[in-house]
Amino acid sequence: MNYYSRDMVKFNLFNPGEMFGTRFYPKDSPLSPSGFIADIPEGMFDGLKWAHRYNLPIIVTENGVEDDKDTLRPRYTIEHIHQVWRATNFNWRVKGYFHWSLVDNFEWERGWTQRFGLWGLDAETQARIRRPSVDLYEAICKENGVSSEVVRRFAPEILDTLFPPK
Repeated sequence: MNYYSRDMVKFNLFNPGEMFGTRFYPKDSPLSPSGFIADIPEGMFDGLKWAHRYNLPIIVTENGVEDDKDTLRPRYTIEHIHQVWRATNFNWRVKGYFHWSLVDNFEWERGWTQRFGLWGLDAETQARIRRPSVDLYEAICKENGVSSEVVRRFAPEILDTLFPPK
């Protein structure tokens, strides 16, 4: 399963080129720098719930956000992996999770304009640029989970949401 964001669509009689629909995100959704992806982690859970109906092993093969400054990515990654954890608590057969992408990549219809990589990439020199999310993903992999310490270090703004105070 691949999941990036949940799109909302409404009927628009004046938009025949898009099958009379207009795509949008809920008003308060944090957006990626280009506005292409909204951080809606509940959609990940709903997607896993849908996949679970087929009673097959589930592997999240792509999940990430384009964020060249690496400001939204830590929160996005933690929140989405938290939804995967929720699914496993229902004994859904989630067997793997892969972040998209390890290194910035060439997006077919958008070229180098979106930076999905944990590592940045200088397209001309091929030099890798370490982003803070490299350390975040490493910490999650080492712990095999998302701890309060990881959240405190990389996305403190969501600490009380994921780990409510007593």
